[in-house]
Amino acid sequence: MRGKGKKQISMLCVVSPDQRVPKNHPIRKIKALSDEALKNLSPVFDDLYCGNKGRESIPPERLLKSTILMALYSIPSERRFCQDLDFNLLYRWFLDMDLSEESFDHSSFTTNRARLLEHEVAQKFFQEIVVIARKSHLFSEEHFSVDGTLIEAWASMKSFRPKDEPPSGDGPNPSNGFKNPDVDFHGEERKNDTHESRTDPEAKLLRKGKGKEAKLCYTGHALMENRNGLLRDFWVTPSVGITESEAASAMLMGAGLQGTEEKTVTVAGDKGYDNAEFIAECRDRKIAPHVARNTGRNGGSALDEATALTVEYTISQRIRKRIEEIFGWIKTVGGFRKTRYIGLEKTQWAAYLVGSAYNLLRIVKLLGAAV
Repeated sequence: MRGKGKKQISMLCVVSPDQRVPKNHPIRKIKALSDEALKNLSPVFDDLYCGNKGRESIPPERLLKSTILMALYSIPSERRFCQDLDFNLLYRWFLDMDLSEESFDHSSFTTNRARLLEHEVAQKFFQEIVVIARKSHLFSEEHFSVDGTLIEAWASMKSFRPKDEPPSGDGPNPSNGFKNPDVDFHGEERKNDTHESRTDPEAKLLRKGKGKEAKLCYTGHALMENRNGLLRDFWVTPSVGITESEAASAMLMGAGLQGTEEKTVTVAGDKGYDNAEFIAECRDRKIAPHVARNTGRNGGSALDEATALTVEYTISQRIRKRIEEIFGWIKTVGGFRKTRYIGLEKTQWAAYLVGSAYNLLRIVKLLGAAV
């Protein structure tokens, strides 16, 4: 029998957002893990605010979970998320908001970000997710991989101007037929030594390889554990001045990775990490360097051939390529191909949160497969 739509909509309806989220939806497990991590950070949040004085702010937990949702559902901006929050029951349920509560304004992110940045809340939240993975026995403590990728800066090539050039006035220039003088830079030699972006001075000009166009960007450095492909750390550095191997050494030290006589620790990488300094630092920490040998360069590879002939080296070289899956998810689903923020500090903040979203999704999948 043909159904008919009701002309009169119910004036009163008793329903909670929890009833509208499917019981088997993976977002439920992600919410539970997020709440567990944020509960451990509650003392940190208490220190962020001045007791009972002043007006109540948006809960910091709500802002962090909102950023996780933005990464999971590829929401392009904070403004767009706040618009969707008005009618999306799943978002409201995830943030512990009832139907009658008004959604907050997008400016709440900007207002509270400085306080959260000062106390490194994003990094602490990321580390709490790593602790959860370790407690769930999903985390390897012996085998790791490192790699780097470019993250486009929130600045156009037009903003890359000579450092000694005075600021130009706004509006068209009648002397050249109302043409924007900043557009035509063909034939001009532009370098990081002499030029900088007026929009984001910390972004540097870099090309990924021969024949590729140069872009204003940062470099993202990932440290992945090899067992399940989870992120152990995710750094953002200027694209010029810090090499991938230097950043990898710092991440290994920051993670406290150290081999012993009883425990063998390995780290895999591509040819970019095949240099004497990185290999020597790894061996000083009793970490076996399983980097791809760059035999085509002058002087040959810095890694001995005996290491490259071991079975462990072959396995590390095969598994290390999974780190590209992390970069692929972060850039496509997580929306981190191009940062939405200006400056290194805010971009690092975003990197830890999108990395947390990836780890949460990966942990849920792994726990579901283990059941």
